[in-house]
Amino acid sequence: MPKSSVRKKKVYTAPPEMRPQSTAAAHKPSPPWVAGTALGLVVFAIVWLVVYYLSSGWADFGDSFNFLYELRYWNLLIGFGAMVAALVMFTRWR
Repeated sequence: MPKSSVRKKKVYTAPPEMRPQSTAAAHKPSPPWVAGTALGLVVFAIVWLVVYYLSSGWADFGDSFNFLYELRYWNLLIGFGAMVAALVMFTRWR
């Protein structure tokens, strides 16, 4: 039995006006302060949450940690909010 011929399909190429434009400006690196600020936010959030949890068991906060007692559960929002802000900054970092 003879072998049938293989048909080759034409490869589609988009017209030049429809092709995505790759420019160097779209891929330029982020400024150095983006990574530093994001890392600083992570460190700030961890320190804030650790100080809040360690000081929440004390009956007398003293003058230095009195504001933590007044904020109550807003401390969690501050700590985790800083973490989310750092995550957003890290996703934009190139």
